[in-house]
Amino acid sequence: MADKTDLKRAEKDYFSAPVADFAEGIFRPYSYLMVDGQGSPGDSAEYRQALEALYPLAYATKFLSKAALGRDYVVPPLEGLWFAHDMAAYTQPGRRDEWRWTLMLMLPDWIEGEHVAEARAAKYGMDLSMVRMGRLDEGLSLSRLHLGPFADEAPVLHRLHHELIPQGGYAFNGQHHEIYLSDPRRTVPEKLKTILRQPVRRL
Repeated sequence: MADKTDLKRAEKDYFSAPVADFAEGIFRPYSYLMVDGQGSPGDSAEYRQALEALYPLAYATKFLSKAALGRDYVVPPLEGLWFAHDMAAYTQPGRRDEWRWTLMLMLPDWIEGEHVAEARAAKYGMDLSMVRMGRLDEGLSLSRLHLGPFADEAPVLHRLHHELIPQGGYAFNGQHHEIYLSDPRRTVPEKLKTILRQPVRRL
């Protein structure tokens, strides 16, 4: 029987953050399955289509790893990179359609591009062309665990952008990053757990 790796445990520092406030961490490069898009998360058709392509390829890759490589793993939590031409769109109501995003699922280090290509070919009945394999190297970042509804993130991010980063002697060095430790389909909003992460550099 193949050993099963739980990436949340194997990469514990990556999948955890303090609740009290943002704290520094340094994160090495990782590989992911990624889908790029734009629109309100959870509402837009493009967002739903991204998830409908991302997860089938993630599980096809997992099954291939177990069968061909003898290495099984747990598909990790969904993640998202977020961007807007006007960053105020993240903290002002009614501007979610301006949000650009990259939805991601981390891959184990042993998964190569050829494995993803083979898994994609195995799902020949599905159009998974929107999913790509990419790499992210965030390095120094500020992270915090947010408890509660996604809508309550706005004041937390406003403080991060306008107080903590400039007053701490940092500058932005990458896209806003969220890691969804809870499944919003099965968790009431008040109990959602989301890691908020912002790559930075010291001035």
